[in-house]
Amino acid sequence: MLAIFDSQSVPSPPELQSPASFRLPTVKPKLPREIINHFVTSGACGALSMSFGNAASIAFDPSRSHSAHHQMLFCGLDEMYCMFKGSLNNLSRLNKQYGLSKATNEAMFVIEAYRTLRDRGPYPADQVLKELEGNFAFVVFDRKAGTVFAALDAREGMNLYWGTAGDGSLVISDNLEVIKVGCAKSFAPFPPGCMFHSERGLMSFEHPTKKMKAMPRIDSEGVMCGANFKVDVQSRVHTMPRVGSEANWATWGSHP
Repeated sequence: MLAIFDSQSVPSPPELQSPASFRLPTVKPKLPREIINHFVTSGACGALSMSFGNAASIAFDPSRSHSAHHQMLFCGLDEMYCMFKGSLNNLSRLNKQYGLSKATNEAMFVIEAYRTLRDRGPYPADQVLKELEGNFAFVVFDRKAGTVFAALDAREGMNLYWGTAGDGSLVISDNLEVIKVGCAKSFAPFPPGCMFHSERGLMSFEHPTKKMKAMPRIDSEGVMCGANFKVDVQSRVHTMPRVGSEANWATWGSHP
């Protein structure tokens, strides 16, 4: 899976930008269209891509939807789009909890849970994600709201990466080769047990009372790359992430 979001609507964390991108012509990140084309042409025949004007582009390879290791799912509903990798062991219970049909798969569930929480849910976002049992990585693009919500489970059995394209766009993918080609040195692994919302940034849902800290990362060639993010165990935040109405997304940190 691959998702690219314009920097005007979804700012890429500045810590992902490698200084080498400004100095070394051999490590220049590519533009979004070039990254999408590389993903589509380098995969199996039949890879799909969708563009939403200049705001976003997503791509998905249906041939990997039933991988021997992790299933890949895509779902679009009411201008909300989800790419999901992995599986939820407690999907049946979650579907029942949210009043969804037994045929609802993981990508459908994430969209419905996101919609419920966005519109009227009183629960903190970390609590919602902690209820998901299994290995998973997902990216949700809410076209109407112009927002992005992404998360990676804490088990470290799944890989997800993010980086910065040549025009500053945010790139998220499970494909390391695509990320390396598209973002050059301006990328890093997405931190396990964390969630990213385009309006509130990166947070740990495993340790919601702790702040995230960027750690410098140098590769085997001695080049400074995009930073790794780790939980700062010495820190403490006084608010908890909450999801609710669209207005409440802007007050992600409000919690009594």
